[in-house]
Amino acid sequence: MKQSIKLGLGLAIAATMTVAQANEVRVGMITTLSGDGAHLGVDVRDGFMLAIEQSGNSDVNVIIRDDDQRPDLANSLSSEMVDREDVHVMTGLIWSNLAMAVIPSVTRQGIFYLSPNAGPSDLAGRMCHENYFNVAWQNDALHEAMGQYVRDQGYENPYILAPNYPAGTDALTGFKRYYDGELANETYTQLGQSDYAAEISQIRASGADSVFYFLPGGMGISFMNQYANSGADIPVFGPAFSFDEVIVGALGEAAEGVINTSQWAHDLENDTNEAFVAAFREEHGRTPTLYASQGYDTAKLLLSALEVAHPEDDPDAFREALRAADFASTRGEFRFGSNQHPIQDIYVREIVADGNGGFTNRLIGVAMEDHQDAYVGDCDL
Repeated sequence: MKQSIKLGLGLAIAATMTVAQANEVRVGMITTLSGDGAHLGVDVRDGFMLAIEQSGNSDVNVIIRDDDQRPDLANSLSSEMVDREDVHVMTGLIWSNLAMAVIPSVTRQGIFYLSPNAGPSDLAGRMCHENYFNVAWQNDALHEAMGQYVRDQGYENPYILAPNYPAGTDALTGFKRYYDGELANETYTQLGQSDYAAEISQIRASGADSVFYFLPGGMGISFMNQYANSGADIPVFGPAFSFDEVIVGALGEAAEGVINTSQWAHDLENDTNEAFVAAFREEHGRTPTLYASQGYDTAKLLLSALEVAHPEDDPDAFREALRAADFASTRGEFRFGSNQHPIQDIYVREIVADGNGGFTNRLIGVAMEDHQDAYVGDCDL
């Protein structure tokens, strides 16, 4: 990392300048860097910092903290960012329950929040705020696309399940919004659950002709390994959150053939994405996940707005520059809806052998074009 970018990992104290430069922009990144969901936050951080490094902008001071996937700690760290670090912009949160604990408070205090991941429905609708921008998606989006895909493929009795927290309820709500048939069952699991024997038994007894699940991070690894070992042969579908490159690598053959939806793919053909994937692989020795692409795009959005205005000197101009989204995205065309959430294509991917003894996601089609979230009408921006 360049010496001009000051990092504070975990609970370490970030290096700060005795006298801040007049044009310095302080960015507070609270993200998950430990526990079962650590790879999500690590990839958001690494994608974000790659874009900052590539920009050569030494005025961006990124202060990074680990929330340990705890809402109370995230809340405490956000107070530290605002009161002690005097940040102008915040980013990094992965989990929607942490986002709901932090974002409404910091945006009311005049801090800009750029979400690289969590997109709870309330923040897209009734609790939207002029200082809140989501660069990833509203939570329902990838699930909506899969609901439509499963319906279009002729499945008539899916069993659906997700963890019982805001993103989980958004997931099943989104799936059902576009899948209008009968359900074998709908189950909410515990957040962080690792044993799914009871749920798999219920699936096998339900008469389901398909399974849709949203279980990000280690939860998805645990479920899919147990599902494969159970001998169940009901086809599985899900969002990219359950089948990112790290999860696919851990699952191996157990994931082969699974179809999933994503707003991004590492083999998406555009110049920005191809350069990003190559640079990320060179820097980190691994293929980026969708989380890394989201972190990268979040930093690119920030940098594009900083070319227009400083968030402290002219917050209105900075806000308008964010809304303009004048940057080259890994997704290709990028634009915000009126609630400051993306309007974007949602793709279909299949997990296939990579030719090197492993497995990877391959782009196979488009599930939805120019998709906008269902909550935009509840936002008064």
